[in-house]
Amino acid sequence: MSMHTDTDHIRALNDELRKHLLGGGAVITAGIAELGHEAVERLVKTIAVFDDFCHANDPHEEHDFGVFDFDGTAVMFKIDYYDKSLNFHSPNPADPSVTERVITIMKADEY
Repeated sequence: MSMHTDTDHIRALNDELRKHLLGGGAVITAGIAELGHEAVERLVKTIAVFDDFCHANDPHEEHDFGVFDFDGTAVMFKIDYYDKSLNFHSPNPADPSVTERVITIMKADEY
């Protein structure tokens, strides 16, 4: 087993959530909700195809964070790893049986 196996698995699970909203929950902030339903639908599609990952914004290569311009507004997404109770950090983000993933979509100025 290589050292990168966990990272590869975490990245695959994060991509599944980011691209298909499968394997976790999704949260939008008030600022995103204020953009309206149509904008939120477009945002979800934009995040699904987001591929601007590089060492500067994804140093752990987990595809858990991104920031981009959306109609002139800086928007971010962040994937966090919780335990199944959603009270604490996941003991092992590579293991979906002990992890709840949550993607949060927010305006950068809400961070």
